[in-house]
Amino acid sequence: MASSASLSSPLHFHNPHPRFSPKPSTALKPTTTATKPLFAIPPPLTAVADVDSATIAAIGGGSVAALAAALSLADPERRRRLQAEEVGGGDKEVVKDYFNKSGFERWKKIYGETDDVNRVQRDIRLGHSKTVENVMKMLTDEGNLEGVTVCDAGCGTGCLAIPLAKEGAVVTAADISAAMVAEAEKQAREQLQLSNRGFSGGPVMPKFEVKDLESLDGKYDTVVCLDVLIHYPQSKADAMIAHLASLAENRLLISFAPKTLYYDLLKRIGELFPGPSKATRAYLHAEADVERALKKVGWRIRKRGLTTTQFYFSRLVEAVPAK
Repeated sequence: MASSASLSSPLHFHNPHPRFSPKPSTALKPTTTATKPLFAIPPPLTAVADVDSATIAAIGGGSVAALAAALSLADPERRRRLQAEEVGGGDKEVVKDYFNKSGFERWKKIYGETDDVNRVQRDIRLGHSKTVENVMKMLTDEGNLEGVTVCDAGCGTGCLAIPLAKEGAVVTAADISAAMVAEAEKQAREQLQLSNRGFSGGPVMPKFEVKDLESLDGKYDTVVCLDVLIHYPQSKADAMIAHLASLAENRLLISFAPKTLYYDLLKRIGELFPGPSKATRAYLHAEADVERALKKVGWRIRKRGLTTTQFYFSRLVEAVPAK
């Protein structure tokens, strides 16, 4: 339900293919080219979709001193507090409200196939679709998915759930946004062209549910959670990773916006440009913290990957029970 974005000079595009390693002890992290964006915004800072090329170019050419001054005057946390007060809750309520209202139309368009998107939105779409492709490759590399039970935690508009069903997986897909779930189910019916019961020899319609991650239950061969941890601070992310691992019997795939000093600064800069709608709070996560949370519950990272475009960045890890 989320993606990662960066603001930079519009002249350069960077989209290295992720590399995966089966051995956690010797895994080689994906390499990137020397060209880096000037600064970045993680996806749920959804206002990035509203920034036009002229603004991007102007920002890219701005001085460091002016940027520092702008940072000192900005108060994104105050904006977040006001947003939370409007919906009468905390981060979860803000996210739910956003993706059921203005955010739904914006991200439905980005995740869809319409041409009615700007350059930034199109690039985010490319990055997110690449992450989905990489997840599908990780899963199909292990063999046929027919009959394999998969939980798509934070399914959005069904970008992953539908391809999984087409491969024969038995999918349970959930999202905190009722609007997103309704759209995912609509897209699944159109693309799979079958009823909830499915039919012999064909794909099974995913089971769609309106649930937050904490409410997910059951047991699945594989659990996948793409770009959702960005809504959780590290203190809550640890518990969420543990919960997702408890639902999986064999594999857990998680993608998240990586936290480094560089990306953390870029996120702060991005918060200066919330667009016409307020942005949800976004949290970056260090890969070491995610790995530590997995080890704590007896899981280890087996494969790693990184997807980046000019306006999208997302770390992907596949974890399995430690033996």
